[in-house]
Formats: sequence, C-alpha cells, structure tokens
Amino acid sequence: MPPLEDTQAVLFDMDGTLVDSDGAVERAWRHWAQERGALERLSGFDLHGRPADGTIRLLFPEYDDAAVARAAGEQMALQYDDLDDVVALPGTGRVLAALERLKLAWAIVTSADRRLAAARLRAAGVPSPRVLVTVEDVSAGKPDPEGYLLAAARLDVPIERTLVVEDSEAGLQAGRAAGARTAALRGLDGDLRIAGLDDLARLLEAREAEEEAA
Repeated sequence: MPPLEDTQAVLFDMDGTLVDSDGAVERAWRHWAQERGALERLSGFDLHGRPADGTIRLLFPEYDDAAVARAAGEQMALQYDDLDDVVALPGTGRVLAALERLKLAWAIVTSADRRLAAARLRAAGVPSPRVLVTVEDVSAGKPDPEGYLLAAARLDVPIERTLVVEDSEAGLQAGRAAGARTAALRGLDGDLRIAGLDDLARLLEAREAEEEAA
C-alpha cells in the first residue's frame, strides 16, 4: 500500500464514496425504465459512476442526441426530491476531520449536477467543499479525466500529488487517465484498495502522527 506522504489533496467522488445514495439512484432508474417498458435493460448494468447522459447512451444506443438530452433531464428530475435514505457513508466525518488537521485540500468531483450534489450533501450532513466539480463544469463526464484535472487545477495542486477516491470503475478510469493516484472502494482495483473511508482515515492519521513526531 503506497504511503501518502507526498499527497497534497484528496479528490472524492460523491455518490457511493462520501454519500450513500444507492437506493435513490436505483429507484430513479427503475422508475424511469419501467415507464418505457425497458426494465430488462437495467439487468446487470452498473448504474453508478457515469453522468445520466452517458448511462442512457449505453442503455439506449438507438437514441439520438436530442432524445438522450431529454431522457437525461427526465431521469435527473426523479432524483432531486428523493432524499429519504441519503446519508453520509461510515468514515466520512473521520476522514474529513483528518484532512482538516493535516491542512490538506480536498474536493468533490461528481457525475451529478450542482442542484443534485447540493441536495445530497445537505441531506447527508456533509460539508460543501471549497471546490465542487459537477457534470455541468465539464464537456465530458467520467471516465473522461476532465473533472479530476479541473479539480486539481482549481485547488492549485499538481494532479500527480492528488489521491482520487472512487467507488466505480468509470471513476477510477478517470482518475488514472488524469495521472492521479487512486484509492478504490467496493473491492475494485486502485493504487490503494480500501474497504471503507475509515481505512483511508487511518492512513491519514498515521501520517499525522509521523508529522507530529518529526
């Protein structure tokens, strides 16, 4: 497991990484697909990590650009008010507190739009970061690296000195393509494989102890 001594900033995905919104995401997609008689297309499909338009293009390759844009808008509208079981994931508060004590910058790079990101962060009790990059800030969503490159630039930190924390393969691909070190949740492969944010917090706390002892 690589050390984090040279890490200057941590770039988090939001859904599935800091915020548990799996139920809301899956309900919205099931409802949307059921209205179109297309529930079978969701079977075995990973609904997480991509912007809505990217997911729709994969699920409905026959859609033209106008149909994709319309469908993405409809799908996102289903998610704005569905916040009943949106909570912070275990370890979120601990890892953010460790970053604050270490005076390390952090950002969120999400495939949600700004309205949905603000609503979910508020519902989960997660503080808004100084830098929040949403799907509205980029020309291409994950797995394209643009969002992570933009977050590093806004934090004024070299991308190779950042750690991208992700729970989806699309997000990890984006982090790798950007040139960042990656920390992978959900059993995925990254430079770091962590079972949860408490694992990352322990690594940061170890760095903190070393700095205090130096």
